[in-house]
Amino acid sequence: MQVGPEAVALGVLMNKLQGLPHADAAAILQQGFGLTMSRSGICRAIQRAARKAEATWHALRDAARRSTLAHMDETGWKVEAQLRWLWVVVTSQITFCEILPGRGFAQAASILGAEYAGWLIHDGWRVYYKFLQAAHQSCVEHLLRRCREMAEVATPAAARFPLAVKELLQQGLSLRDRYLEQKISLHGLWTATGRLEVKLDRLLERSYREPANRRLAQHLRHERPYLFTFLYCPGLVDATNNLAERVMRLLVVIRKNWGGNRTEDGARAQAILTSVLRTAQQQDKDAFELLVDLLRSPQPKLLDIVPPEFLPRAESTPADFAAAQTPVMQTSAPATDIPLLPEWLSAPGNHLFSSA
Repeated sequence: MQVGPEAVALGVLMNKLQGLPHADAAAILQQGFGLTMSRSGICRAIQRAARKAEATWHALRDAARRSTLAHMDETGWKVEAQLRWLWVVVTSQITFCEILPGRGFAQAASILGAEYAGWLIHDGWRVYYKFLQAAHQSCVEHLLRRCREMAEVATPAAARFPLAVKELLQQGLSLRDRYLEQKISLHGLWTATGRLEVKLDRLLERSYREPANRRLAQHLRHERPYLFTFLYCPGLVDATNNLAERVMRLLVVIRKNWGGNRTEDGARAQAILTSVLRTAQQQDKDAFELLVDLLRSPQPKLLDIVPPEFLPRAESTPADFAAAQTPVMQTSAPATDIPLLPEWLSAPGNHLFSSA
């Protein structure tokens, strides 16, 4: 019995968004809808959908490269039982995933481009600082978690250092919130940020006997220029890498459920469909309808999840390009009466927070 595009789309969604193995997805279609679809049939359907979505995937990568601000993260992945790395870039509008053989700058640059000059938010992995033209924010949540975990197992004396760092970072988050609530001015925010930096510098000037504290201090000395970017750019730069982390959580669940991909073609399909489906969710678009439309198309097509300002000219309407002439900076807490930044600071090309 031949199944239609709706059933195929359900199988793809169960595998790529819900993390079900192919056999489980086939069993649900059989038991729930009386549709007979083999495990290999779902595999072929996934490959067919991925081929048709490939043009959209490439367009999403181009959108990530041209974005003003990006969150980036990576995690281990298995392909043919060999270690690979699944990379994710998330912006305010799109998600792009790719599975690559390494965890170095060459792989990161193949996604964003070595000359990426926007705001880059990440977990502090040193590879990211090789984007010399980017302005960096190291994830505050990662450091808070590290400090909490250290304090839980340390002696009371050794716990003082991670607890002091944790307190400073929390004060930074509180300052950001007070500014966005219009309780302090931009000048007041920056003045208070300077005081926080002085306190942190004093902590880092000391020597620590505990090995864990020495490692944390060494890490913070490297991260020092990139810890409080979010306070100098309030409402523009996030303090955490949570956008990318949320995508990673789903992928980690999938990895636990079925371990990765058996073939290189499967890995490519994984990257393409994860990018397309997560972007659709980000934009509150119906992923099921999008897949059905894609499967019914006789040829590969560019889906309408690519932001109009990043479309090739042949794919955009005159209205799209008129709107794209005035880029809009999306913020985490839009408020028209709060001045975000002076022009010289908000320009992505400035090197105040870059690693150049």
